[in-house]
Amino acid sequence: MTITSPSPKTTAVSPTTVEPKLEALLNRVETSLADELVPVDIFNEETVFRAEMEQIFTRTWVFVAHESEIPRAGDFVQRRIGVDPVIVTRTGEGRINVLSNYCRHRGSQVCQTDSGNSRFFKCPYHGWTYSNDGELVGTPMMHHAYGEKLDPKDWSLMRAPRVESRQGFVFASLSEEVPTLDEFLGGAGWMLDLIVGLHPDGMRVAGPPDRYKVKADWKTAAENFAGDVYHVPNLHWSTEEIKVSQGLQGTAEIGRAYEFENGHNFMGHAWTKAIHPGFVLWGYPPEITEQFDLSGLDEAGRFVVDHEPPTVGTIFPNLSFIRFLTPATPGGPVSVVTSFRQWQPIGPGEMELWSWQFVWNFESEESAQQAYVTGQFVFGSAGIFEQDDTVAWEGVPRAAASPWMRKEQMNFHFQMGRKSPVDQSPDPDWTGPGIHRNTGYGEHTQLNFYRHWLRVMKGGDAKSAQPAESTQHIEQNGGRA
Repeated sequence: MTITSPSPKTTAVSPTTVEPKLEALLNRVETSLADELVPVDIFNEETVFRAEMEQIFTRTWVFVAHESEIPRAGDFVQRRIGVDPVIVTRTGEGRINVLSNYCRHRGSQVCQTDSGNSRFFKCPYHGWTYSNDGELVGTPMMHHAYGEKLDPKDWSLMRAPRVESRQGFVFASLSEEVPTLDEFLGGAGWMLDLIVGLHPDGMRVAGPPDRYKVKADWKTAAENFAGDVYHVPNLHWSTEEIKVSQGLQGTAEIGRAYEFENGHNFMGHAWTKAIHPGFVLWGYPPEITEQFDLSGLDEAGRFVVDHEPPTVGTIFPNLSFIRFLTPATPGGPVSVVTSFRQWQPIGPGEMELWSWQFVWNFESEESAQQAYVTGQFVFGSAGIFEQDDTVAWEGVPRAAASPWMRKEQMNFHFQMGRKSPVDQSPDPDWTGPGIHRNTGYGEHTQLNFYRHWLRVMKGGDAKSAQPAESTQHIEQNGGRA
């Protein structure tokens, strides 16, 4: 992919001054996290939400599109970075741009459709017109209105100063002052390669994303997909009752946690141990796996895809993933579904859920269609798993808005495993990046997410931050790291 150079008028975003109310709350979060607790207030608070938009979503890499959504010159999709609408375009030269969707004249949105193909975007208010690389190319009645041509260097659409791609996943940053995308992803990039890079042609979106609003905080969803398998046998028990799932009680026991720098986390499962030794590569059938090229994998990567592949994961701040084998209907044909989803913040305690189904580019149309339908059945807008999750998540902002809970300074409990007989310490034999644990018990991945969230909210720089254990947890586990 060709990336665009920064717009001449783009300036770096500097850390904002933390206001006293927010500073006090963040200090309380820091104290609570040291004891593996999270204050309820952060999930429905206007001050926190504004700071998240300024400190996180304008100062880090955020997923905006997959290249398969804009394969041709002129293709575009409308997306968001935080609460800012952006247009992701592909120019005639093949460059990908991420443009602000605010006209420079009066701020009206110049793009009104979700996707399409166009060389130009025309503002409906006064007709200012921009090319699909953001350059101002037209102003109606220019001579009488302005007397001379407006300088595009001053009046073109704002352009994200950093745009990079990995495995077809396009990320943008509204700040110059970030590391490269590969540096930011770190171990999560290694994991993304294992998920979608096992064939040189990669994966593609199987259709436009589902989009629907949920009265839940974006962090709750990101945390859940970071590795919460404790909820599965309880919240999703109905899927076992209708014979879509089985063995849900063992999901934490066979869980395998992966914690990476910068708040990225994944949770895999030891399928060859739980099902049978031949259940490798997520349970894909031979007609799929025989197409994979595993020759470039390192020792740890080969071990992961063969024995403990990631089932869910979150790339900080708000891109998550899920892949597992499931039937399309009870007793029906089975497929390995791959869904990526984005938790788009709208306001305090409210988000919009965007969900894409992915298929391999080499798959037959029949196989791809079955995978898409199956993915929609389990994790579409009316999916049987999706409905369980979203209903549960909506309780969090209600608790966060409760005058009683705020008066009591209620904390959420993240201390699972402190007295558990299950060994949750990092795997000493792990040779891959980050931290690997041989259990799904504990809330280490969620804590890794919140520790990075706090670091960025307090103005931490864009350098790599490795996952870390709390001192309290180490002490209560006999000094084990």
